[in-house]
This record gives sequence, structure tokens and C-alpha cells, in this order.
Amino acid sequence: MNKSDLDFFELTIGQEFVFTDDETRIKYGKDETENLSFPADVVLKPGNTKEVASLLKYCNEQKIPVTAIGAQTGLSGGALCVRKGVALSMERFNKILKIDIENGQVHTEPAVITQVLQEECAKQGLYYAPDPASRGSCWIGGNLAENSGGPHAVKYGVTKDFVLNLEVVLANGEIIWTGANTLKNSTGYNLTQLMVGSEGTLGIITKAVLKLLPLPKHNLLLLAPFASAEKACEAVSAVFRAGITPSAMEFMEREAIEYTLQFVPDAQVNLDGVEAHLLIEVDGSNVESLMLDCETISTVLMEHECGEILFAEDHNQKEALWKVRRKVGEAVKSHSIYKEEDTVVPRFELPKLLREVKAIGKRYGFRSVCYGHAGDGNLHINILKDDMSDEQWDNTLPKAIREIFELTVSLGGTLSGEHGIGWVQKNYMDIAFNEVQLNLMKKIKEAFDPNGILNPGKIFPD
Repeated sequence: MNKSDLDFFELTIGQEFVFTDDETRIKYGKDETENLSFPADVVLKPGNTKEVASLLKYCNEQKIPVTAIGAQTGLSGGALCVRKGVALSMERFNKILKIDIENGQVHTEPAVITQVLQEECAKQGLYYAPDPASRGSCWIGGNLAENSGGPHAVKYGVTKDFVLNLEVVLANGEIIWTGANTLKNSTGYNLTQLMVGSEGTLGIITKAVLKLLPLPKHNLLLLAPFASAEKACEAVSAVFRAGITPSAMEFMEREAIEYTLQFVPDAQVNLDGVEAHLLIEVDGSNVESLMLDCETISTVLMEHECGEILFAEDHNQKEALWKVRRKVGEAVKSHSIYKEEDTVVPRFELPKLLREVKAIGKRYGFRSVCYGHAGDGNLHINILKDDMSDEQWDNTLPKAIREIFELTVSLGGTLSGEHGIGWVQKNYMDIAFNEVQLNLMKKIKEAFDPNGILNPGKIFPD
């Protein structure tokens, strides 16, 4: 990065929004992926779409790498500046522009915290369902970049299912809208859906129009203990086969809960003789109907050797139980550096995935803590470093992870359900895609970003 580059940046967005000091560069050089750190040469904080366009046009001409930085809550290294260059922080894009009550839409900038957007919409009786575990800190822009899901995806869908239209700045500085603010759109290629989940490699999202639903009036929550983790997984598919679609169905191993209870002392969870729990929610407008659903669910769970089911009695108990689930990742990480693999399979294959992951762990000598969105077949596998040597961690463990992904794909699944590929999973992409498929993706990348400046070094294998 030379002085003329910095001069242009300062002229474009103001000196106070250009940072080259070590403290800022280091701060923006990491996310929640392991202990990785990749400081950029400079951190820029533009304040509007026109400024983003000017910066990208210049960086494209000078072939300077640009990596969009969101809330830094990612788990795949998607926002790491692995080729240095510019860290483009979107933090000043933090406004909800309009809640369109008549059409059930919200217009927002990307740095709005997901939970804040949900709560503001709820005040109008509207519901934005995607809710990653980090919803209290992650941003809408990051959710769009990774196509985030969360517990309620099982009933309502993931981020892509709520996106109608996006304002995007392309690598050459051109500004486009990708779609239309309509519920149906069969006009040309679907650029909106192409952008969602592209991890900042195709363009920079500066505005989004999102679909909203009527806010569910009631929900019921139950916690079901199992002496066998596999039995808990088997019960998942059985609940759906019984004709029930829960609004959430989460799986947590005993060890995951043990770690997390240290963070949530007000939660009461029975662990005597328990190896796993399912946290199950139903929601809707009629309490009597929801109670009948819970009766059906309870019957199915008992057929799979479930213990005594806890029904959350009030809002506070519901919040405490949900807090246990949402704090699992943070709790596990507090005990050890870890790698989190975001596997997903058809839900009926979940028991086999869990069983074989544990077998792979025994063969390679690592400990894993598993939890996830069981209703989606989405299992988060947290591999703890514990006392593994750096040589084992860096050179042996990738072989085990490759086996896990090969197993996942053989079961009809894929590498990531909601965390993305980013930096840490890219060299496993050959397991999910053949050369023809990868080349098609690379050509799409080249069409949007011919100079390869946008988030380089991500998604595609080395």
C-alpha cells in the first residue's frame, strides 16, 4: 500500500475513516474462526454506497484486494484478509431504512444487528425468522454473505428465503439492484440468490430488501432428555414423519450443555443419566392446536426412549433454555481452541453421521462436542485442540476432517449448512464438487470480478 493509495482513500471517505495503525489492523484481521489472524494493510470505513463504489473502482484499477468486514462473528474465516490489501468495514451502514407494513418488507443496510432488526419488526407485528446463534451480535450483511440459518430455519427457511432484492457494488464500482421488491420474480437469471451465500466474492452488499411474515402469537418449548445421543437423533426424523413441523428442533450433547451451564447459571437442565437433549419449539396462532402438537411430539419421543420431558412454564424459562443453546459455541471455545465443522445431511441420516464422527474421533485421537439444528440435519462438530500438538492439529487433523466430509457427502449431505466455506474449508471443496462444477463457479467469479480483488483466496481450493 503506497502513499498515493492512502491519499485517495482519505480524499474519498475522510482521513478519520482510514486506519493504518497496528491496533486497528489487528482488530479487524480476525473473526471467530479458531485463533487465526490476517491483518490487512489498511482498514477503511465508508459511509454510503457512492463511497464504496469509488473505493472499489480505484482498488480494481490498482488491483488491490478488498475484503468486506462485518461483525466478525464468522466461523469459516470468510472475512479474513488473507491477501492483505483493504479491510472494508461496513459498520457505518447500520440503519433500518424502512419497515413496509403494507407489503410485509423491511429495507435495511447491512450492518444492522440481526436481533435488532427482528425486534423492530416485531413491534409492528412482523417476523424476520432467520436467527443465527450469534443474532445478538451478527449483522444482516454477514447473514447474507453466508446464507445464515439458525434454529428456526427448519420451519421458516434460511436467509436466502427472505431476500427479495439487493443493492450491490460490483468490483469495478458499478452499482446494481439484483432483483425486484416482489414476492415472485421470473425475470432473467436470479442474481439475488447468486449473491446470497457468495461470501463477498462477487460484490459488496449495501442495501437489502427482506421479506417479513406475520409474527407468531404463541410458542411452546420443551426439553427432551435421552440416555443415548443416537436415539435422540433417530427421534428427529420420526417427529416429522408423524406430521409435525416444529418451529425449532435443536440437538445438544451432554458435554455441550455441561460447558454451557457455566455461562447460564439460571438454567435448570437435568443431566443425570443423560447423554443428549432435544430442544423443541412449536409456534402458531392457536394454543390448543400447539398443545396437540406437543402431545404428538411427546408420544414420538417416548417411543425413542426419551426421559422425562420438561415443558417451559413461562417466558423466563424459555429464555433460559434458549440461552443454553445459543451459548454453546462460546462455551466450548472458552475451554479450548477448536475447529467447527458445519456438516449437514438429510435428517434421517443424522444418527449415522453422529455415530461415525465419534468413530473417526477415536481413530484420530480427538475429542468432539456436537450440537446443531437437528430438524435440518445440520450438525455442528466442534473438534477441540485440548493437548494435541501443533503438528497433529495442523497436519494430521485435516485428514480426519476430510474423512468427516467424505462421510457427510456419502450420506447425501454437504460441507456447510450455514457457516460458509471461506478460508478454512476451501480445500475440501473437491469432495462436494467435481472439476466441471468448480470451473463453472470460477467462471461466475471471473465474470463479476475479472481482476480477482474481492475477498481473494476464499471458497476455491488452492
